[in-house]
Amino acid sequence: MEDLVNRVKDTLQIIRPYLQADGGDVELVQVTKDGIVEVKLTGACGTCPMSQMTLRAGIERALMRNIPEIRRVEAVFD
Repeated sequence: MEDLVNRVKDTLQIIRPYLQADGGDVELVQVTKDGIVEVKLTGACGTCPMSQMTLRAGIERALMRNIPEIRRVEAVFD
């Protein structure tokens, strides 16, 4: 499980500069044993009306492409 979490973190590091370029960011909350990644969108991404598109077309697609064990990515909110 630790290896899976590290691979998720590494992939998020690749994505992060694109989010930061628009004033946003992403934080890893947890990776479940079922292959669900929970993230928190922060900064501009946390309030952007396009955040669901960023989550699905950007973050989820990159994670699922690089890590076959990932089944879904979900955003969590405070």
